Amino acid sequence: MKKKTLLMMLAIASMTLLTACSQDNLEDYYNNWSNNGAGSTMGGGTGSASAGTGELTTFTIDIDKTTAEPTETTEAYYPDEEDMLENNEFTTEVAIDLSNPTAKTENGVEVTVNGGHVTVNHGSTKKVCYVVSGTTSNGSLTVLGDKKYEVKLNGVNITNPDSAALNLLSGKRAYIVLADGTTNTLTDGTSSKNDHKGALYCKGKLLFNGSGTLNVTGNYNNGIHSADYIVFRTGNNIYVKSTANHGIKANDGIYINGGILNVEVSAAAAKGINCESHIMVNGGRTTVLTTGDGKYDTEDKEAKGAAGIKADSTFTMYAGVVKLKSTGSGGKGLNVDMDADINGGELYIITEGGQFKSNNDTASPKGIKVDGNLTVNGGTTMVRTKGYNGEGIETKSILTITDGNVMVSAYDDAINSAKDMYIKGGSVTAIGTNNDGIDANGNMYIQGGTVIAFGAGGAETGIDVGEQYKLYISGGNIFGIGGRIDANIGSTTQGIASTSGTVQANSSVTISSGSTTVATFTMPPYSYTNGTIMVSVPGMKSGTSYTLNLGNSSQTVTASTSVSSGMGGGGMPGGRPGGW
Repeated sequence: MKKKTLLMMLAIASMTLLTACSQDNLEDYYNNWSNNGAGSTMGGGTGSASAGTGELTTFTIDIDKTTAEPTETTEAYYPDEEDMLENNEFTTEVAIDLSNPTAKTENGVEVTVNGGHVTVNHGSTKKVCYVVSGTTSNGSLTVLGDKKYEVKLNGVNITNPDSAALNLLSGKRAYIVLADGTTNTLTDGTSSKNDHKGALYCKGKLLFNGSGTLNVTGNYNNGIHSADYIVFRTGNNIYVKSTANHGIKANDGIYINGGILNVEVSAAAAKGINCESHIMVNGGRTTVLTTGDGKYDTEDKEAKGAAGIKADSTFTMYAGVVKLKSTGSGGKGLNVDMDADINGGELYIITEGGQFKSNNDTASPKGIKVDGNLTVNGGTTMVRTKGYNGEGIETKSILTITDGNVMVSAYDDAINSAKDMYIKGGSVTAIGTNNDGIDANGNMYIQGGTVIAFGAGGAETGIDVGEQYKLYISGGNIFGIGGRIDANIGSTTQGIASTSGTVQANSSVTISSGSTTVATFTMPPYSYTNGTIMVSVPGMKSGTSYTLNLGNSSQTVTASTSVSSGMGGGGMPGGRPGGW
């Protein structure tokens, strides 16, 4: 239904279990993806791993104002059909020139002027379109009225040192049209006469249209703020910067149906895109950079970090490209208070800061943090964290992966669930550079797909299941390596082989029975030296011997329905149980 990008197809193919006759394309991809150069070392015991220079370790995120939108989209979502501009008509035009504002009454609209500050009030007049142009360094436009209205920004530049530049105080729908070929700029000052909430503030629903450019700078509070919901759509090219608080803020929902969004925030614990309700992404390209450190919230009495996207309710992604980067202490990429569903599109996240501590409380950096259930049904998700205590993907409830390509390299656990974890399909690559690759604090059910997990040395593991819980295998292609094995197998429908050895970045690992290749894995851009290995694939039978070729060595292993506890060069006897 949706066209896959080349990156997504290649990444999924490379991580999927392959037969020997189909691995040529896979090796070509990895040769392009990573070279075996020297990288950071993952330690923690005798076993250790080193990173190469592949995309997972080197991809970057920067502001990108180019107008070409991703080709992969899904149907746009509008909370109400009335939110679509084409379902309305605004034929009563009133021109506002902020370079030379003039008081007047025109077509049922009252225009008043106070210096460079203009207030328009259309009252009960319907179908009004304000066409706004001109430049002011000490002015603003305020809109009042009891009916929905359109504001066409036609090459306007507004700076208001004391309050909002565009102050939409009507509680009705505001359709903002960015006139084709125009650049429009809205800026507020560092002080405020009325404690305004944004350089662009809207009391009602804020609906963006048009293919012009809008630049918004918030120096006192947020860049863009709606007390209702915001809808972005294809063609929009919007850049928002806030030095004081959040970039884009809405109370009742944010819907990104398309367009180009670039957001930069630098305040402590600021969010690039912040919604007190749900956020949905259906297309477009959204890039968010946060650079502020964490701070202690004296009202909530807790330490908080910045975030690229923060949803107080749910987050859903169907298509488009989202890129999030947080560099300050305690910073997060995606932070969701309820459930999150990733159904398609491409999601790239980087966090670089370490843990933030204040008043005996901490805020830890995380690529993705979800307090409810996290479900991945498709798309590409790529996460990298490098600061102290930085986890890659964490859910405080249940994690389910049914399809898609998930690739994580994290300082701490790469993938962590507080409750049960289900891997039913797709491709999962998890690298924990100082902790586990995959860590379930509940039962883990691997039912399909391909799982490649690297844990750090010592007591850290490729896959870790809490000691009072079990690992259930009913399908799937599994390769785990780390400092030890200590797996509590609940049941398995396929054989499991455990051993120790070294694997090289991008190498092919094969499992053979006699002259028949049972399966082939291609390693991610990480090498692991003297690690403890567990491998299981459909078709492996308990009690049968297999040849495991690690690329630089070959050994005979016997499949079983369990694994030997604590074995391997990186193992630490008496270590934390319940994982491998």
